[in-house]
Amino acid sequence: ACLSLCADAKDGFLSGGDDGRLLRVAPDGTVEELHKAGGMKWVDHVAAHESGVRAAAIGKQIHLFDGKGQALKVLTHPSSVGGIAFDAKGKRVAGSHYNGASLWFVAAKEDKPRLLEWKGSHTAIAISPDGTHVVTAMQENALHGWRLSDGQHMRMSGYPSKTKFLSFSAKGRWLATSGADSVVLWPFFGGGPMGKAPTELAGGDNVFCTAVACHPQHEIVAAGFADGLVLMAEIASGKVVPVAAPGHGPISALGWNPAGTHLAFGTETGFAALVDLSKRA
Repeated sequence: ACLSLCADAKDGFLSGGDDGRLLRVAPDGTVEELHKAGGMKWVDHVAAHESGVRAAAIGKQIHLFDGKGQALKVLTHPSSVGGIAFDAKGKRVAGSHYNGASLWFVAAKEDKPRLLEWKGSHTAIAISPDGTHVVTAMQENALHGWRLSDGQHMRMSGYPSKTKFLSFSAKGRWLATSGADSVVLWPFFGGGPMGKAPTELAGGDNVFCTAVACHPQHEIVAAGFADGLVLMAEIASGKVVPVAAPGHGPISALGWNPAGTHLAFGTETGFAALVDLSKRA
C-alpha cells in the first residue's frame, strides 16, 4: 500500500510504501525506484523541496536524496519519525518524533541536530515560511511550537479531535489547522500565538474540518470537511467561497499546485477532483 505521497521538486510525485520502496512517478507515468529499505521496513513519510532535495522517513531515520536520486545522508532520530518538513529555502529539514522534534542542516558536514524537546508523541510538523518557528501536532488534541530564536515554547490546545493538517499562510502570518468544527488559524505575528485566541472561519454547523491547505501566494486557505464540503476562505475578511458540495465522504487529501491556480482534493471513499481556478481568457 502507498503510505505517503508528495509532489516532487519539479514535476511528478514521490511515494512511499509498506514494501519499503521510495518511488518517483514521472508525469508520463514512468516509475523509478529511488530507494529500497531492507527487512520489513515502511516508508512512512516523504517530502521534497523545489531545490531538488528529497526526504523519506523509514523508522527512526530520515534518508536524504539529491535531485538525481543519489543518496546524500541518513539522519537518525531518538524514535520513529512522525512527520517531515523542509524550510522554505530547503536548507534545513525537521523530523518530529517522541518527546519533540529534530532540526537538521541538509548540507552540514557534521550532522548534529538541534533538538526541540517537549514530552509526548509528535506527528505532523511544519516550519514557518521565514524559518523562525517549528510547530508539531501531538497525539493528544493539541499543537506544540518552538520559537527558534530563543527556544520559547508555544502551546496551542482546545481541539475536540486530533489535528492532522498544519499549513502556514503564504506570508507566515497564520497557521491554519484541522481538528475542529471550523478552520482554526493561529496568529504568528505580533509576538505569536501565546495568550491569544485563534481565529475561526467557516464554523457553526458542528461538522469537523479534516484538511487544510493555504494558498502558495495569497492569504487564502482551502479547507475540507467531514461531510465532503470543500471551501476557500480569505483570511483577512473571513469571506468564504464554496468549492465542492458535501456528499463524497470526508476530505482526506487537499493541495494546491505551486502557482495556486489549481486545487486538488480527495476523500476517504475514493473520490478525487482537480478544480481549475485559473483566470479565463
